[in-house]
Amino acid sequence: MDIRDTVRMANQIGDFFKSYPEQEALDGIAEHINKFWEPRMRRIFFAHMDAGGEGIQPIVKKALPLIKRPQAA
Repeated sequence: MDIRDTVRMANQIGDFFKSYPEQEALDGIAEHINKFWEPRMRRIFFAHMDAGGEGIQPIVKKALPLIKRPQAA
């Protein structure tokens, strides 16, 4: 999986939850990523976020503490 795909998918999730109340949106974003993204995808996501998270929407960045960081491969 390419980082561009990861960024696009994370932002699509953020777009979906934009109209929700903030805490509900943050919980929804994290729940979706935690539930449906395999550890490999979350590793790519966290590596990108650790490098600054360029291109990731602010609401997705704000949900980061609620997203489970996978163990190293």
